[in-house]
Amino acid sequence: MALFPAANEIGIATLVDRFYDKVRADEELGPVFNAAIHDWITHKQVLRDFWSSIVLRSGRYHGNPMGVHRALPAFGQQLFHRWLALWRETAREVFDASAAELFIGTAERVAQGLSMGIGHGRLNIDHPSRVLGPLHIAS
Repeated sequence: MALFPAANEIGIATLVDRFYDKVRADEELGPVFNAAIHDWITHKQVLRDFWSSIVLRSGRYHGNPMGVHRALPAFGQQLFHRWLALWRETAREVFDASAAELFIGTAERVAQGLSMGIGHGRLNIDHPSRVLGPLHIAS
């Protein structure tokens, strides 16, 4: 059962915390994120501000996500699919269906923009992770 019926600051904090705890432990994403992020407490706060700004229009985030991602060592497009699979799973755990889909659709647009911006091209949003979930992704 979801914890929050609608998007709000506490729900965003819960989503970000749970999601990035999963990312850190994930065998595909963990090594990439753990190598790039040295202060997880600060990083999670930045991401809470990011999601608050784009979903709730709070205006708290003032960073440059494209610049940050362009500066990272090269990584494959499959990591976007894994990231999205975990995000979808976590959003559906934290929020009721309508709010979860808001966060999922927004994340898909963000991932699409980042993928294109760092030179990977368009993501296949109909990738198996969308339907099957994170535990059933074929290599």
